[in-house]
Amino acid sequence: MTFVPALHSEWLKIRTLRSLLGALLALFAATTAFSALASADPSETGEPGFDPLYTALSGVMPGQIAAISFGALAVSTEFHSGALRLSLAAVPRRGRWFAAKLTAVAVPVLAVGLVTACASLVVARAGLGDAADGLSVAQQARGVVACGIYFTLMALLAAGLAALLRSGVGALSLLIPFILVVSFVIGDAAGGAVAYLPDRAGQVALHASYEGPLGPWPGLAVTALWTAGVILAGGWRLRHRDA
Repeated sequence: MTFVPALHSEWLKIRTLRSLLGALLALFAATTAFSALASADPSETGEPGFDPLYTALSGVMPGQIAAISFGALAVSTEFHSGALRLSLAAVPRRGRWFAAKLTAVAVPVLAVGLVTACASLVVARAGLGDAADGLSVAQQARGVVACGIYFTLMALLAAGLAALLRSGVGALSLLIPFILVVSFVIGDAAGGAVAYLPDRAGQVALHASYEGPLGPWPGLAVTALWTAGVILAGGWRLRHRDA
């Protein structure tokens, strides 16, 4: 089977799994709702270091959990009840199948991520009022595009880790505590190294102004390198392990 039919097959799998569609819905709902709540408090707008763009897109923090869940579940379902054997019977070239699976993960997350970022920005600007007037069109466009890319990279990172561990639960058990605990608690004691963690690096692009060693696009590039490394490791495990 060539790549296009393989991709179509993987897309059909995603469309028919309610849990995956629910994860995409949760991504939109959680991100938009939390961005609206964050922008509804007028007392924060006068604080030093207030960043209207990051406030408007702050729903990314809970939203990324849904993106991670989507990526991990999309791959881990293949390891249940011999589903991977059937997939590889149709697409014997494992690299081609894995590429189709990752593409089927990336495209819907990117599309939903971009729509979500636009909705979050619109809702948050209404809450921020005059505090958001200083944002330029370029800053807002960069924030929306970066948000969609960031969600996509985190979903692919989870997909690669699920392939490496052959378990969605294992991938979620590592990634979610890492983002919620390690990055924000232990990471603060790690000095400048924290800027190169996959979530911290990617979120630089969500700020109107930024400090540190990474700018918006270099930060996303660092996240992409983390993602590529995990995907390569997951692909290696897939090629050298029986289905």
